[in-house]
Amino acid sequence: MFMTTDKIKEIALQPTILSFVKDVPNLCSLAGLVCTLLSIYFSILGVYYAAMIGMVWAVAFDWADGLIARSMRDRSSSDQAFGGQLDLLIDIVSYGVAPAILLMSYGNFKPVFLIGAFIMLAASAIRLSYFSTFGLSDKAQYTGLALDNNNLILVFLFLFEGIFSEGLFSAILYAGGICIAGLNVSEIKTPKLSGNPRNVYILGFYTLAITIIYSYKLG
Repeated sequence: MFMTTDKIKEIALQPTILSFVKDVPNLCSLAGLVCTLLSIYFSILGVYYAAMIGMVWAVAFDWADGLIARSMRDRSSSDQAFGGQLDLLIDIVSYGVAPAILLMSYGNFKPVFLIGAFIMLAASAIRLSYFSTFGLSDKAQYTGLALDNNNLILVFLFLFEGIFSEGLFSAILYAGGICIAGLNVSEIKTPKLSGNPRNVYILGFYTLAITIIYSYKLG
C-alpha cells in the first residue's frame, strides 16, 4: 500500500513534538508546571509554606503565558492550538491535582480527606471539559469560578493557618476546598481577571508579597 503525494507532503510538513517547546508562551506554561510539581512535592513533605509559593507562582506563569501569547502577532495557528491544549492539561494538574494533594497531606492522608480531594479534582476536570467543549460565551466574564482562583484563594487562606489548631484548620481547609469546588461548577458569573492588564500587575504584586511572607515563615 503506497501513500499519496499529498499524504507524504502532509507528514513532511507536520512539526515535531519538541518543536513547540521553543514557543515562549509554551515555555511559560511549562515553567508553571515546574512550580506546580514543586508545590506537590512540598505538600507531600509537609512543608506547606514552600508549597504555597509554588502554587502562587504557577498562577503567575499561567497568566504570563496568556499575556505573551496575545501580544505575539506572528504566532502560528498550530502554536496556538498546541498552546491551548497544553494549558488545558497543565491547568488540571495546577488547579485540581495540587490543591487535592495539599488537602490530603494536611489531613494526614486520612480516608475522609480522599472524598474532599476527589470532589475538588472532579470539579476541576468537569469545568475544563465543559469549556473545552462549549468554549466561552462571554469574553469579559466566566460562568463559575475560574480554576486559577483555586490557588489564589488557598494561598490566602493558608496565611491564617498559624491562628488555629492543626485539627481545626484541616476542617477549615476541607470546607474551603469543597466551597471552591462548588463555585467552579456553579452558574454564577465571575469577572475574567486575567484579561485585564491592571489585574496582571495586581497578581504580580500579590505573588511577590506571598513569596516574601512565606519565605519569612520558612526562615
